[in-house]
Amino acid sequence: MGAHRRGPSPPDAEVDAAREALVREIAARGEFTDPAWRRAFAEVPRHLFVPFFYVHGIRGFERLWGEDPDPERRSRWLRGVYADGALATRLKDGELVSSSSQPSLMALMLDALGLRDGHTVLEIGTGPGYNAALLAHRLGDSAVTSVDLDPEITESARGHLAAAGYHPTVVTGDGARGCPRHAPYDRIIATCTLPSVPEAWPEQCRPGARILAPLATGLVLLRVRAAEDGPRAEGHFLPTPAYFVPLRGALPGPGGPPHPGGLPRRVAGDDLFRFLLTLTAGALDPHEALALWEREERPRRERYGITVGHGRQWAWLDDPQGPYTWPLAAG
Repeated sequence: MGAHRRGPSPPDAEVDAAREALVREIAARGEFTDPAWRRAFAEVPRHLFVPFFYVHGIRGFERLWGEDPDPERRSRWLRGVYADGALATRLKDGELVSSSSQPSLMALMLDALGLRDGHTVLEIGTGPGYNAALLAHRLGDSAVTSVDLDPEITESARGHLAAAGYHPTVVTGDGARGCPRHAPYDRIIATCTLPSVPEAWPEQCRPGARILAPLATGLVLLRVRAAEDGPRAEGHFLPTPAYFVPLRGALPGPGGPPHPGGLPRRVAGDDLFRFLLTLTAGALDPHEALALWEREERPRRERYGITVGHGRQWAWLDDPQGPYTWPLAAG
């Protein structure tokens, strides 16, 4: 038998209906406080950025793609692309190295940046390019720089972006070092988990800039201010949990939380307690963390924060100069 022909692309009406349903779902969650983001999600075609993705199957990962000759598998691909979920887009040696984030989480993060016309943005972690396209839709191509360590990822993202009609600057490099060539920035957003905040990022920001990054299964939003001895960035975590592919590059990989062996079962699997364990890993014994957690009545993520500057950085509960502070490894 001859080789299978490439399957037809899904009809425009089917794609439009799927995209509109996703936008309605995100809007119902209240993530679009800036209407510009609703327009961006409605007009940027996610399927052009995820021509294929991987799902767990009986024999490991199964690849779904938009040109599959099987109409049922093509339909599964389209439903997955426009579902409100993260998609595994690139594997290396069986490990996930790139993904397309959950759209409602992307909307929350983009909205939290507080972008305005004229702002410039550095994105750390290009992935398939969808988030960069949303930023370019909001600000224009020239305002957006995106960095990723893997040349295969950046090359692929450039192709996806061009197919969708967007041309932000996509750089192959170590995101932990930022991108000084296009600095200063008004906003920095990371789409990969960090063990700490790279000091290069505040140094490449304008005073008043914001940095939003995943750290310790949360999202920390920092504001940058000028100081005589260098820029300082400080801020709280957002309430929502967040799980991303780790940053690869100059920073050490983020370790998981200490194993909570010997701790009561009722807390060992608690999401907020695991967040505290991850945030204080290497700085606080798990039993000490438990005592603090119970004393402070199970503090939520938004009570914690990060301070970066003066050659060091630390995490804290409620007050950066208060009794509960823990050092983080310098970025």
